Amino acid sequence: MMNRRQREDVLVRRTVTVETIPSGQPFELQEGQLAQITQALGSSFTLVVEGQLVRLRGDDADAIGKEPPESIVVPENVSTADIEPLIWETLKSCYDPEIPVNIVDLGLIYRCEVTPIDAHGDVQVVIDMTLTAPGCGMGEAIANEVCDKVLALPKVEDITVNLVFDPPWTRSMMSEEAQLTLGL
Repeated sequence: MMNRRQREDVLVRRTVTVETIPSGQPFELQEGQLAQITQALGSSFTLVVEGQLVRLRGDDADAIGKEPPESIVVPENVSTADIEPLIWETLKSCYDPEIPVNIVDLGLIYRCEVTPIDAHGDVQVVIDMTLTAPGCGMGEAIANEVCDKVLALPKVEDITVNLVFDPPWTRSMMSEEAQLTLGL
C-alpha cells in the first residue's frame, strides 16, 4: 500500500478517461503514457501526467495496474438507526483529489439529514456540502461520488447533495486530525 507522501510511477496499460484537476474536465490518458500516483485514498487515484493533475476512478484502477480500492463493509442487517452513522463512515471515504484528507475531516459536510420514507425503514438523505474554494471544478465530481456511495448503502432510496457556500469554508472547519495531517 502506498504511503500518503510517497509517489509511485506507473504505466497506463489501456486508454482511459480521467478528470483534470482542478477543472474537472474529461481527459483521455493513452496506453503507454507514464504517470505518477500522488494520492491513493478513498475510491480514486490522483495522478500527475505530463505536469497535469488528474483523477482516475477506482473502477479504472486496472488501467494503471492497480486493484480497485476496497469499499466499506456494510453489515448484512442494517437497521434504520444504523443508517446515519454508516453514511458518515461512507462520507469519510470521499476525498478531495488535491488534499489527502477526507471531506468530513476537511469540514466540507455542513448537514446530513436522514428522513424515513416508508414502513420498511427506507430513507431519503439530504447532504449540504461545500468546497475548499467556490470555483473548484472538482465540486461536481466530489458531489457525484458522495451520491454514488451513499445511494449504494442499504435502505437509502433517494439522495440530494446540495453544494452550498454559506458559510464560506475556512481552515478552522477542519478537524484537529486534518490539521495535523496537513501540518497546520
